[in-house]
Amino acid sequence: MRYRILGGLAVRDTEVTAGRDRVVLAMLLLHSGRGVGVDALVDAVWQERPPATARAQLHTCVSRLRRALPADNIRTVPAGYRLDVADDDLDALVYHRLVAAARAEPDPDSAAALLRQGLDLWRGPALGDIDSPAVHRLAAALDQHYATAVEDWVELELTVGGERVPPADLHRLVERFPTRERLRGQLIRSLYAGGRRADALAEYRRTRAALVDELGIEPGPELQALHRQMLAGELPAAPVPAGAAPIRCLPRAVGDFTGRTALLDRFRTQVDTAPPGPSVHVFDGMAGVGKTTLAIRLAELAVDRYPDAHLFIDLHGHSDREAVDHGAALSTLLRQLGVAANRIAGPIDQRTAQWRSELARRRTVLVLDNAATSAQVLPLLPGCGDHLTLVTSRHRLTGLDGVRTQPLAVLTEAEAADLFIRIVGERAVAEPVAVREVVRRCGLLPLAVRLAAARLSRRRRWRVADLLDRLGDTALAELTAEDRTVAAAFALSYNQLATPLQRLFRLLGLYPGERFDAPVAAALADLPRDDAEDLLAELADVNLVEEQDFATYRLHDLIRQYAATLAAADQPERQAALRRLFDHATHAAATVARPLESPYSLRTMELDPPLRPDLLPGGELDQRRWLDRNRCDHLSIVRLADATGATRCVWQLARAAWRMWYLAAEYDELIEAHRLGLAAARRDGDLRMTAVMANYLASGLFRTGRARKAVDLVQTAYENFSRLGDVNSANTCLANLATLRYLLGDIEGGYRAARRVLDHARACAEPEDMTNPLNTLGLAAARRGDLAESLDWFRRAMFLAGVAGVDAERYNTFGNVAATRMRMGHRPAERMLRLALSLNLRNGYKPAAAEAAGALGVLYRRQGRFADAIARHRTAIEVIDGLHDRQLAAQVHLEYGETLLAAGRRDAAAELFRRAAAHAAAAEAGHEQARSHAGLRALTEYPNGR
Repeated sequence: MRYRILGGLAVRDTEVTAGRDRVVLAMLLLHSGRGVGVDALVDAVWQERPPATARAQLHTCVSRLRRALPADNIRTVPAGYRLDVADDDLDALVYHRLVAAARAEPDPDSAAALLRQGLDLWRGPALGDIDSPAVHRLAAALDQHYATAVEDWVELELTVGGERVPPADLHRLVERFPTRERLRGQLIRSLYAGGRRADALAEYRRTRAALVDELGIEPGPELQALHRQMLAGELPAAPVPAGAAPIRCLPRAVGDFTGRTALLDRFRTQVDTAPPGPSVHVFDGMAGVGKTTLAIRLAELAVDRYPDAHLFIDLHGHSDREAVDHGAALSTLLRQLGVAANRIAGPIDQRTAQWRSELARRRTVLVLDNAATSAQVLPLLPGCGDHLTLVTSRHRLTGLDGVRTQPLAVLTEAEAADLFIRIVGERAVAEPVAVREVVRRCGLLPLAVRLAAARLSRRRRWRVADLLDRLGDTALAELTAEDRTVAAAFALSYNQLATPLQRLFRLLGLYPGERFDAPVAAALADLPRDDAEDLLAELADVNLVEEQDFATYRLHDLIRQYAATLAAADQPERQAALRRLFDHATHAAATVARPLESPYSLRTMELDPPLRPDLLPGGELDQRRWLDRNRCDHLSIVRLADATGATRCVWQLARAAWRMWYLAAEYDELIEAHRLGLAAARRDGDLRMTAVMANYLASGLFRTGRARKAVDLVQTAYENFSRLGDVNSANTCLANLATLRYLLGDIEGGYRAARRVLDHARACAEPEDMTNPLNTLGLAAARRGDLAESLDWFRRAMFLAGVAGVDAERYNTFGNVAATRMRMGHRPAERMLRLALSLNLRNGYKPAAAEAAGALGVLYRRQGRFADAIARHRTAIEVIDGLHDRQLAAQVHLEYGETLLAAGRRDAAAELFRRAAAHAAAAEAGHEQARSHAGLRALTEYPNGR
């Protein structure tokens, strides 16, 4: 089967990872062979708040899916789109066919086998990993169909022999469908038929309580009749096995256990298929992640395979009590097995032998909870015999050989919300958005979610929104219930750390970003890099930090809040650590940016010498790693510097990172950081840095459609530099003003201004200042129709960028040369444009890549290669998706529209022209606006084509 929706969404031979693409594909598969309207798809992706560009973004999603899936699978229909799949290519179609065959089969054994085949296709709730209410509504019908098929299968199995349906499987199904009385009755019958009369009666009582509490109704006539038959002894039951009674020492399982579906399914398969012998599973994770709850749940799933003894001991590896030594643990476990205290051996080696001898004649589930070390666990592990041991710990127990290890992460957002709703009830169902935000504030940590839900449950007049207000941005202090707190759980782990680990852990709480590495930790704590690496590895071993990728770490949100609270107790240490962090982040960003900066822009990067040059990224590979690991967090460090009053650090941090944000088209980050930097420079009364921040802030504002404001800022920068006597920097601002004038539609004014800037740079023998005005002259000449002059200016700019060694400007001007040659009809233009596209994509220069892709589309259009042209225009659209560059968006949509018009796709062309006009108006780009309206007029004036 190529497509699977009976569980999480999966596609054979490819991966569909983008969230919106997965929602669209899920909707198409749920309606396989039938058309799905565009409005329905938009609703599924964006719910009640679709953006203005929803239809365009939907088209992009479908385009990506078409490239990922077999040709012609997705077709455009009048209403929207349709996905055609063969009957054997979708698991839901195969499932329905098997169920229909089973219901037509007269032989119970054969019918049960067919149903089992169909049910085995299910891997969990249908499309349970898709975050879309519309998808969930449609998938719910599949889940209910599954529940009915399960009941039919169970009935057949009970008819031909109940032992083929393990009660543990029925327990799992009942928890998934708690209000289906037929399934409840089947579980009761299975327990009773297996000789577990007390359990069967207890299950009836639980069923009645659930129905009364949740629905306010009594069990139906069939269940009540079943209960009477059990009380009267009228149901057939297997005899109780001879020998000792089973031993049951597991703690009470929580009735609202939620999530971990894939883990539970994998565990159940391992238990069912494991050969006889000892099996050990180890689960480690941070405090509050639900290790004990999970272990008890898993133990319950295995009780049928291991029926003789179910044992549990808390080893107090992390508690306010001393850890249990293995001698005391053996005594406790032997007493659970019924060994009298006066019969327990004294010497440890004899007690160990006695323990293993007692186990050898039993099939046992053993839960060793809250272990401190491998050494504490090793003597307790069964030797020979058929046993399952489940071990939990906050430490990574690397000293245990031959075991299955499973690090336990927090819940998914959907799982955490489900847990919260199960505990709170109807009040939570009515506020799904607030519930999702509450569980996010809880960091998706099960303990935190439970405590938050418990707090709301105790306050009947509160809404979920009221709880959300109480949690605020730092929820840790509010997550309490009686004597249980999340902070106390963290404290047990922290108090067991050595002093150097405690200090580093505290200081890591100051880091405001998502991920950090050893150099960041070394800077915060003023440690040698090797020492920081060792300490981080130790903190990861005790699950106080999470190792995300190789040598990259993060703190869970609540743990960060806890660590920051500890750090606040020592203000001098905190201030010194922040000063080191700001210095390191500034110089790391500057180190990465310098090779990308132009010589004239380097004049404005005025930084103090680094405190720790040994921690800065070295070669090109190290710098790329820094970009991957730290770029996303840099803005949060700028915000922290501003919030803590480190005004000089604010503008230094912003200026150091300008180039990396600008080239990656991360304009929102650029704008916010430089606004903070501009305000900080003004507070300091620093005229020069006010000019620098204003100039670089203008670059982001212009790209996002605020050109008039950008002009004002560059003018301010020009005046400040002139007042300071910095003629070269003032001339750079004039070059920027020339570019802005050209782009705002003043072609001749921009051309004349650029010539003046160029003449000044020549007179001052400053060739590095010529690239910008040369590019502006090239653009203006092209707009005036003089392509030969335009090509000459661009070639000069490319040569100077190459001499200066600035790759970003070299690749950009190379693209301008290629595009101009294309307009002139030169043969090498296609090869040059493809190279420009490749270079800019590889180096992350998105605007230049989009321009090259659009130019290729124009070239192919002129050659009559419309399919190739449209593919390149779509590439340009995908590259600019999310950039908020209104001027570039106008250009890209306009070129695409002109190609569609030439290809005869008039309706689609009209839509592209309208979008281009909207972007051009927002960007105040007069030329693109005029061309867009001209395209729309052409469609109106020539309705049947030209």
